[in-house]
Order: sequence, then C-alpha cells, then structure tokens
Amino acid sequence: MEQTKGEVKIPHAGGARVKKGGSLPWIVLGVTAAVLVGAYGGLCALATYGGSLWRNTQVLGQDVGGLTPEEAVAVVEDSLEGREIGLYLYDGTLAAAPERGERPDASIALADLGAEIDVPGLVELAQQQNHNGSVLTSGWRYLTNKGTTSYGLGNHLQVDAAQTAAAAEAAASALSWDAQDTSYTLTDDTVEVTMAQDGRSVNAQDIQNALTRGDWDLDMSLDIGYQTTNGQNQTAQQIHDQVFGEMKNARYDIETGSIIPEQTGADFDIPAAQKLLDAAAPGETVRISAQIQFPAVTAETLEAVLFRDVLGECTTIAGGTGGRQTNIRLSSAGINGYVMNTGDVFSYNDVLGQRTAAKGYQLASAYIQGETVDTIGGGICQTSSTLYLACLRANLEITERYAHRYTPSYIDWGMDATVSWGGPNYRFTNNTDYPIKIVTSYEGGKLTIKILGTNVDGSYVKMTNKVLSTTPFETVYQDDPSLPAGTQQVKTTPYTGHTVRSYRNVYSASGELISSELEAVSNYKSRNKVILRGPAPAAAPEEIPTETQPPADTTAPPADTTPPPANPTEPNPPAVTEPPVDVPASNPTDIPSEPAVEPPVVVIPIQPEEP
Repeated sequence: MEQTKGEVKIPHAGGARVKKGGSLPWIVLGVTAAVLVGAYGGLCALATYGGSLWRNTQVLGQDVGGLTPEEAVAVVEDSLEGREIGLYLYDGTLAAAPERGERPDASIALADLGAEIDVPGLVELAQQQNHNGSVLTSGWRYLTNKGTTSYGLGNHLQVDAAQTAAAAEAAASALSWDAQDTSYTLTDDTVEVTMAQDGRSVNAQDIQNALTRGDWDLDMSLDIGYQTTNGQNQTAQQIHDQVFGEMKNARYDIETGSIIPEQTGADFDIPAAQKLLDAAAPGETVRISAQIQFPAVTAETLEAVLFRDVLGECTTIAGGTGGRQTNIRLSSAGINGYVMNTGDVFSYNDVLGQRTAAKGYQLASAYIQGETVDTIGGGICQTSSTLYLACLRANLEITERYAHRYTPSYIDWGMDATVSWGGPNYRFTNNTDYPIKIVTSYEGGKLTIKILGTNVDGSYVKMTNKVLSTTPFETVYQDDPSLPAGTQQVKTTPYTGHTVRSYRNVYSASGELISSELEAVSNYKSRNKVILRGPAPAAAPEEIPTETQPPADTTAPPADTTPPPANPTEPNPPAVTEPPVDVPASNPTDIPSEPAVEPPVVVIPIQPEEP
C-alpha cells in the first residue's frame, strides 16, 4: 500500500494506526522568516535608496530626520539667519574643558564673520553618511541609528579673514581684564576698599583659528581656554599703615625742585575692618568707618599756583662803609631762594651760619653792651630787618623777633629785627597752605626782599606804628688829659629813646579792613652823647708896665664858661600813623644790636657856641 506523505506508521495491537506529524510550525516559521526577510530587504532598500534623511540626522544643530534633502537645506538655511556662535570659557590649565554652563560667556554673530556655508553640500554629506556601508547592513543601521551629525564643515565653510580677525579681537577684549590689586579711596568719613580680583586673558588668535576652522559646527558653540593672573590682596593693617598719619598738603621738594604729593590723615578700627574684608567677595567694595582729614592743597592744585604771587616785599637803602655793604650783600645772598613748606620755621642764624672772615664777611660797626665797635659781620641786621618787614606784609607768623637797642635809621621804628651769632635770632613760620620762597636782590645800594607764595583771596597787609614815649639823651663831658689842650672829641654818638607800638592791619582784596592787631612793642634805649675834652689852654704871661709907659688897661675879659654845644645828631622819626586798634603788649628790651651809621670822629678846638 502506498505510504502517505507526512504520516508515520506506528505499529500497535489490533493492527496498524497512522499518526499525523508537526509540519505546520515549520511552515509558520518559514513564512514568518520570509516575511521578515522581505521586510528587512525592503527596509534596506528604503534606507539605501529612499529620498529622505534618516531619523535623528542633524545638520548644524538642526534635526532634519525624515526630510528630503531639499527640505533639509531650507530648514538649515533658515536657522542660520541671525545665528550666533556661543563662546564658553574654561581654565586653560585644565586637561579638557569642563561641562558648559547654561549660557555662553560671549557670542559672535555668524554674519560678523562674513561666512559663506555650503548648506546643500552639508545635507548631501549627511545623506552620504546615512548610506555609508553595504545594502545588507543599511537596514540594521537605520533601525539602530541614535543620531548622526554632519562633519567636515571646514570643507563647506569660507569666512572673511579680516572680519573674523576683528570679531575675534573684540570678543577676546570683552572677555579679558587685568588683575586688580586691593585698592581704596577715602571719603569724608569712610575708607572704601575694593577687594582684589584675578585677571583673565583670552587669546584672540585662538578664537580666530577656531572660527576659521569651523570648530563650532556641531552645536554652534566653542570652548575657549583662558589664562589667569593673580591680584594682590591687602589686609586691613596694611591699608591702615598707608593712610594713617598726619595730614599734609602737597609740598615742594627743595632738593629736586619737584612737587611732593599731598597726604591724607585717616584712622579706623583695624580688627573690625578685617572682618569686613574677610567676608567680601573678589572685586566687592567694602566701606569702613574712619576719621578722615583731607589736605587743603593737592599736587595738581599746587603745580598751577606755585610761587605765583608776591605776598610781601620791602626795600631799604644800605649806607655805611664798604665793609658794611659787603656784609649786607653776602647775608642777603645767603637767604636768596630759600623755600619753606607749610609749617616750616625759618631761622636766620641757622640759615646763614656764623659770620666769619673765611666766608667773606668784613669788619663793620656793631653794638656790644651799648658800645659801638667794629666786628666781623656788622650790618647784617639790615638784612634781617628788611626780611622781617617783608614777612609782616606777607601776613606770616613771626616766631621770634627782637628790636634793636637803639632806633634804626634805615627802616620804620618797630619794624626792625636785630640778630647776632650766639645771641638774638629772627625766626618766622610759614603759616600758609602753600610753599613760600625768599627772593633777594642788592643793586645800587638798595636791598629788596620779596616773599613769593600763593595769595588765594587777594588780601594784603599794611603796617603802622605809634610812639608811646620819648626819652631824650643828655650831653656828658669827660676830661681826657691825653687830648691836646683846648680840644674836644665826640666819644659816643647820642640816641633818643622811644617806646613804639607796631600794628598789623589786614585788608581784603576790595580794600576793606579785616583786622588790626598789635604786632609788637619795641623799647629803644636812649644813649647819652659823651664828649671828651682836653686840658684848658695855659694863661698868657702878665706884662709889668714901666714908669715911662702909660698905664695899661688892667681889665681882663671874663673867662669863657659857655659849655660846648651838644650838636645832637638825631634822625627825624618816621611819620606816626594812629592804628585803628591800640592794645598794650610786651616786647624784649635792652638787646645789643647794630647801630645806625656813625659820623666820623673829629678833634675840634673849643669854640664859643654860635648864637
């Protein structure tokens, strides 16, 4: 009997029975496999020959999956309108750029590069990457594709070199700054401290190179490394050391002829200030309460007005011997050009030093304990007196001054200043806010001294004086047997004594009297005129008449008992101007000083006084 296909005979009792086998599962499996193979083949064909881009395909950050190339080109080109490239900065010392922040540190407009991008070429490149590989594997790659990004932008990008360089330079400049050390400024009542901040340097060439290469093609962004420079911090103690101290105006450097900047005085609580600084962030400004004193004159202000004005001046006529005039010339030259800053004290003896023959000083008349003698340096009191009156007219502070023993003839009474080495000195202080300079000249027997400085308000000084009392001198005769008989000689020239008040009167620029104050009381001694006289002349022998001669007239003329004339030589006192204010004050008296010019000593016969 013919065996039926697909059946298996199984012997059993009672005869043979036919059992149907498992062919159906195999049939189903085969059909399924065929369907799958056909589907995969179709998928491969679609992936290989389809006109659309694969899913998850990106071009310049735009998802173009499922789009035709034409559609993809339109999408990408539209996205480039107004597009910017983001710059993300990181520490250039790191091995790699860290994760980017949410927002870029800077951005550069694509249009600023003058860029031309071959978008169709990029889309075609993306499509080629989709189809890269065998047909049999394309279906599988299509199914497992998680995203394909186009590469090779450098071959599809052209930028304008000049525009790109300019854009890179601008970006680098905006992203870079210098390191800032701790700094501070002073206000009326605070010290404002700005904390130190590190500097950052971004290389423009690095940005330009990355833009030119198109390193930003993946997501329109660039990672740019920077270099750091450290700012220097200061502690509260260091700041305090710099600002603490005495307030000083800008002043003149005598040695270099330059201006020394002003100095502000400040003080604050150091521990409290340090707590504020410790809590501050880099670059933050902290305000510290302080006691501040600002200078009245800054270097900038001083430079514009230095020695601009004549504050006061005085001219006196120098008489006497050639030695005396030489001494005046030397002493005035010794103080010429002397500069004083605010608060400086001028000392006449210290500046000139001891007057010696080695320095060129000569013998001239001076007073020693009221007597007139020749000494080295006689006459220099005229320089100190001329300087004194110039200082008064400059409204400067007089620190030390002494009047002469006797009234001077070359300057108004009460406005002289006597000096001697190891004895009286003349000193004054620069009480203005600006430097002052002494300028002297000696020409044609005239000594002129000026005080140069800065007059900020136009005020000026006029000096006046008032004679309070007068003490006349007496004429005293002394017999001197060494003189020829019948002659006399003036031993001591006379001076009338006076007590004089001097006043400092300050006027505004418009001529209004601001103040009138007693400056000094000068007590000038009187000095008697001493005349030496020789022995009386011998009497003529008496004649005895003879008897042959007529009797002679025996009536003798009376003896000449008329004292010799005093002939005082006294300078006329200066005109006395009554000041607005008359206030008593004390003044040093009885100070050895320089004399007026003495008349020559002569020997004259005794003559009757003329009527």
